[in-house]
Amino acid sequence: MRVATPPTAASVAATLASASTQDDPTYDTREAAAYLDLKPATLEVWRSTGRYELPFEKRGRSVRYRKSALDRFLAKRTYTSTGGYETAR
Repeated sequence: MRVATPPTAASVAATLASASTQDDPTYDTREAAAYLDLKPATLEVWRSTGRYELPFEKRGRSVRYRKSALDRFLAKRTYTSTGGYETAR
């Protein structure tokens, strides 16, 4: 009789990361800036100063932004009139 070995923490993490990346891709700073129509330096400044609530992930020295976070960021800044912009500030 063969006994199944339990999965390791690393294999579970890799499986979860793979699944979540397929459902919600991540972008590096350059790609995220292009998606938001900004310069990468703008995102770098926002990240270091905390100017906007734009979540990011640190993976070692790499910075990644989830597409869903970028979409939420844009949705919060979408207005139907300039009057709506003034009251939202």
